[in-house]
Amino acid sequence: MSSVEEFRTEIRDWLRARLDGEFAGLKGLGGPGREHEAFAERLAWERHMAAHGWTCVGWPKEYGGRGASLEEQIAFHEEYALADAPARVNHIGEQLLGPTLIDHGTEEQKARFLPAVRAVEELWCQGYSEPEAGSDLAAVRTRAVRDGDEWVLHGQKTWTSLAHESQWCFVIARTEPRAPGARPHAGLSYLLVPLDQPGVEIRPIVQLTGTSEFNEVFFDGARTPVGHVVGAPGDGWRIAMATLGYERGVSTLGQQVGFRRELEALVELARTNGAADDPLIRDRLVRAWAGLRTLRANALSGAEPSMAKLSWSHWHRDLGELAMAIRGAAGTIAAGEPYELDDWQRLFLFSRADTIYAGSSEIQRNIIAERVLGLPKEPRA
Repeated sequence: MSSVEEFRTEIRDWLRARLDGEFAGLKGLGGPGREHEAFAERLAWERHMAAHGWTCVGWPKEYGGRGASLEEQIAFHEEYALADAPARVNHIGEQLLGPTLIDHGTEEQKARFLPAVRAVEELWCQGYSEPEAGSDLAAVRTRAVRDGDEWVLHGQKTWTSLAHESQWCFVIARTEPRAPGARPHAGLSYLLVPLDQPGVEIRPIVQLTGTSEFNEVFFDGARTPVGHVVGAPGDGWRIAMATLGYERGVSTLGQQVGFRRELEALVELARTNGAADDPLIRDRLVRAWAGLRTLRANALSGAEPSMAKLSWSHWHRDLGELAMAIRGAAGTIAAGEPYELDDWQRLFLFSRADTIYAGSSEIQRNIIAERVLGLPKEPRA
């Protein structure tokens, strides 16, 4: 048995033992549009994982990880999804902030923040998008001014996932005025900001699903130490791009296991309610199956992150639309009062956001055109 197979067997057996025992009630809970489900219990589950060495498996051993190879990380994420384990609450800290600090942080920052991420003692959110900027990160207006040994922040972030459950936020803010003729992203900095302080207000955003996992975050004189800037002041764009690259990494393979389950359940629904008798529906189901196989092949081959994000987000949005076509008119009626949705309705509504968060499709197409194909840059005002 190879080391990867041994690793896969180890995590599979560990998950089976725990999820058939004390944590059995958490199976399948959480995830996009359902982050409110048993959040405290899922947090306890993830801390249990940490205590047994099953968080941050891809981190180097010197930072508390297992130093798992790429193949072992793939095995972990696939087995976690196959076990129907609850959605992770620490994804942003473990998969985004942690690797960013490992590659670009100071030794002091690593010592301060990485142990708490690995132990799931501090949760993180991402402060990128703004009302006037959206996915155009270079246009952010949140500013930070140095005041002695601290940065003082003023501005607003939006669509901030799980900010209401987080203790920290990594924030892109302008620390230097944009000079005439300078590149749009010059002068941005990547700051680590505590949320439990005066000058921070978090307002949940009610989504189409009726849930509120996204938030607006307002900074009005919030402070963070000078040493909490990752990279040099003004170098935030480079650090932010690195974080986005980690966001679209091997963990998406676990996501695809969930996609496969949704597709399989949708095929069964189409057979049960007769929708599969329609040749157009059958054609769309076949296309969905082929598209999912393509997503996996691209992920395993290390496809350019923007291409991968563009592909999976549109595939999943299209699956939500296919679910409504298979459901028919009954799919437009809420399951109960006041606004109780079934799984297919929630999939349809929440997957509308897939092509927006983590970089909108329009921005991804620009990145592909300019950086991959070498086409002229889009004119900016």
